[in-house]
Amino acid sequence: MGVLNSIFGSSDQNQNQSKISWNIINNLGQLNEIIDVSTTKPVLIFKHSTRCSVSRMVLKQFENEFNLQEKVTPYFLDLLLHRDISNEIATRFEVTHQSPQLILIQNGKSIYDVSHSDIQIDDLKSKL
Repeated sequence: MGVLNSIFGSSDQNQNQSKISWNIINNLGQLNEIIDVSTTKPVLIFKHSTRCSVSRMVLKQFENEFNLQEKVTPYFLDLLLHRDISNEIATRFEVTHQSPQLILIQNGKSIYDVSHSDIQIDDLKSKL
């Protein structure tokens, strides 16, 4: 199978590639960056739990439907690796912690946040 996968690629590899150029959040200082960026272009934060099948399913669907590259700057948080950052996001942007969770930041404030099955591209588009 290894030879066939190297020639044709595996379906798992194709399914795991995202068309979103995520900015990975891995330190608290990036929250200041997010606030700064959000003054000129809305910022999207996707909080994901790598151990949760619902979060994985929602993330995959979101990535498949995402077509807002020009309208938002996307950030991604693995909240299991960075629970402290997740907690600070909840505090700083005045949102209740959830997972999966999508938060839209504009001018340093959360203007939209949803979780689980409420994460829908069309709903996000209506907020932009």
